[in-house]
Amino acid sequence: MRLIHTSDWHLGRRFHGAPLLDAQAAYLEHLVEVVGSERVDAVLVSGDIYDRALPAPESVQLLDDTLVRLREAGAHVVLSSGNHDSAVRLGFGSRVLELGGVHVRTNPSSIGRPVLLGDVAIYPLPYLEPSVTASALAAEATHAGVLRAAMDRVRADATERGLPAVVMAHAFVVGSTTSDSERDIGVGGTSAVPASVFDGVAYTALGHLHGAQSVGEIGRYSGSPVAMSFSESDHRKSSVLLEVSQAGTAYELIEAPVQRPLARLRGTLDDLLADQSLAYAESAWCQITLTDRTRPLGAMERLRSRFPHTVQILFEQQVVPLTERSYASRHAGRSTLELCCDFLEHTRGGAAASEAERDLLVTAVEQTRVARDGRDRAEGQRAVGRESGVA
Repeated sequence: MRLIHTSDWHLGRRFHGAPLLDAQAAYLEHLVEVVGSERVDAVLVSGDIYDRALPAPESVQLLDDTLVRLREAGAHVVLSSGNHDSAVRLGFGSRVLELGGVHVRTNPSSIGRPVLLGDVAIYPLPYLEPSVTASALAAEATHAGVLRAAMDRVRADATERGLPAVVMAHAFVVGSTTSDSERDIGVGGTSAVPASVFDGVAYTALGHLHGAQSVGEIGRYSGSPVAMSFSESDHRKSSVLLEVSQAGTAYELIEAPVQRPLARLRGTLDDLLADQSLAYAESAWCQITLTDRTRPLGAMERLRSRFPHTVQILFEQQVVPLTERSYASRHAGRSTLELCCDFLEHTRGGAAASEAERDLLVTAVEQTRVARDGRDRAEGQRAVGRESGVA
């Protein structure tokens, strides 16, 4: 059997406010093409098909179109739910879909019942939230506990059938590398699952972590096909093409298309705008760390004049040593206008007030003084009147 392992599509995800649906659609177009050119028998999607439990209509439409096209290309499709998916919504109509070659597994009651394709048994494990599933599985209420119980059912069935077994699971396996875009699924290490939990099968198709990586001898994370955080800037996005037989399992990585790369730049504003070696970043999503001594005015506008897809600016400024002088001594003798300008400079990281800003502050300070003097005169007149009345 020839299989493609993929996961973590996160349809509907946004990248620093920018929609990713076009990039996700480009990957799914590529996936359909690979299924046809490589004569793939089945596509395995190990969870987090959607980014939200209640997906937007355009995300649902994209999934619907993709499933149709994958089936038209000749592949069965096996999907299991991840921690971002609503098991009930994703699993709606699963029994009918199975008749058409689309196998959706979201209910723990299906654990141990394989999808049989040729001479391979595929066991999709939905995401198992321990607090919800531990009782039904008679397991310890940890991720390792519920997955160990699930794998006991899988191994028992696989042994009886005598077929190569491929397991799909959505979990964090100990020793794997995480990224910033993954939602934490545990507290205090309770999400960690030893790799040995998955021993005894031909391949484990893992989902949840967004970086493609092998997990010992048990299988791989395919990783997300589209980057969702700048921590993924060094990832090479891919799908896993598998050949599974009684003789063993072999795989190769099929590189995914990148619609827009990521770039992380660091330096002063003027240096970044002048550095010709950064031409590659002009078409990339950019995270830029500015190291100017003071925060430049209009930094985002100036950066986007060269790097139009800048979505995040960070500031790394030199730490100014604290003085031992008191607040009162530091500001003694300063006029109200000077104090206002000092405050403005402090709140924006050392950028002094411009002439226009200084003129505006002069007007504001003067109007405040006039208004205060008027209130003082009125209060004085009222006091004189009260004293005259008493007399």
